[in-house]
Amino acid sequence: MTAIIYFSRAFENLVDGKKKNLYIGNTKLVALKIAEELNAEAVEIIPKIMYPKEYQRVVMQAEQEKETNERPIYQPIDINLEHYRAIYLGYPNWWGTLPMVMATFLEEHDFSGKNIYPFCTHEGSGMGNSISDLQKLCPNSRIHIGLPIRGSRVEKSNIAIKNWLNQEQKNGVEE
Repeated sequence: MTAIIYFSRAFENLVDGKKKNLYIGNTKLVALKIAEELNAEAVEIIPKIMYPKEYQRVVMQAEQEKETNERPIYQPIDINLEHYRAIYLGYPNWWGTLPMVMATFLEEHDFSGKNIYPFCTHEGSGMGNSISDLQKLCPNSRIHIGLPIRGSRVEKSNIAIKNWLNQEQKNGVEE
């Protein structure tokens, strides 16, 4: 079975170099597109303490969390990961990697033997170091080639998503 697990943030974001208010976060949009393509469940990681709505404040908080190796707490999720072999893991690229709330989630669950397909939204930094960080956080998982999508192009990402999903299926590793 397959699950899509993601963290996303709406409100003020940087899009094409300008601040823009988003009603739905970019990563959530990608996660929902993947869930639709795979006919799979999508589960959102929601921090217990919400991130600020203002972009610059989030940037400062994310930098501090990374520098201090903080592990923000998230709200309980309703998913039993034992039933899933393939996990599509989505997040925005914050300071060159996945947000620390995702690190909290990954450390609190056993992903041994699971296939992890990372996807990330960004505004020019691609996957950053998130793949190597995922390998450290989930050493007994198989981390597949990631899909970076520029946040400003999320609305037009359907073909890129389909191509990525089809490539994984051709490799014979999708379940």
